[in-house]
Amino acid sequence: MKKNENTRLIIIGGGEDKCADKKILKEVIRLSGGKKAYIAVVTTATNYPLEVGEEYKRIFYDLGADKVETIHIVSRKEANRKQVSRILDEVSCIFFVGGDQLRISSILGGTEFHKHIQECIEDGVIVAGTSAGASMMSEVMVVEGEEEDAPRKCTLKMAPGMGFLEGVIIDQHFNQRGRIGRLLGAVAQNPNVIGLGIDEDTAIIVNDQKELKVIGSGVITVVDGREIDYTNISEQYPNDPLAITNVKIDILPTGYGYNFLNRQAITESDKEDKNEHQ
Repeated sequence: MKKNENTRLIIIGGGEDKCADKKILKEVIRLSGGKKAYIAVVTTATNYPLEVGEEYKRIFYDLGADKVETIHIVSRKEANRKQVSRILDEVSCIFFVGGDQLRISSILGGTEFHKHIQECIEDGVIVAGTSAGASMMSEVMVVEGEEEDAPRKCTLKMAPGMGFLEGVIIDQHFNQRGRIGRLLGAVAQNPNVIGLGIDEDTAIIVNDQKELKVIGSGVITVVDGREIDYTNISEQYPNDPLAITNVKIDILPTGYGYNFLNRQAITESDKEDKNEHQ
């Protein structure tokens, strides 16, 4: 089938509506080909692959997908089998469920399956993920850290992600679990990257022009640390509160966007100005 020529990634902050309007999952199907959508649901992150896989399978069929398959890879040996990667050859969307992002990166990272996904993205296949399936999208991912507390210097555990979206760190269930402190800590340690906090029932759709747009009922929080003047992140006493100055934060609800290349938010007025000059 003809692959999507614009959308590359759909990154969901977890807790997406599965019962009522299902706006985000409807958009996954629409962008993946509508009635021609062929979805591969990857359940590696979860300890309940059968139950979670069947739930998404039912939802995607109810939303009009033509074909849905579940893929549960439990070992690197399995992930390196070429016949497993070939399952992806005809799909229009690869969807990662939630669970533990470290399971995704440690089992799939650097394998033939991982490489095949990267080739699929280049060919126009959409990669989508929710919760842990969102965090693993970046080159460096947050694995764990203190929540609902003042940011501290060394309370974060980070690990390499799958690298589908370069130059970012993604955190999910963001405002619902009070994760602003740990995202600030992650950006303080990696000031050249952009921190993205995505709320529950909220998603970003990333295109091949390195722009995102926001959909869903919550907001995304964009933390840009490139202009940080001062931070004590590298100093002694790791349990001290974090000091950080001149960090830029944007809060963007549905309909707004962000350009990763110029690190600028895209507002409704920006879209109107662009349309007027076209």
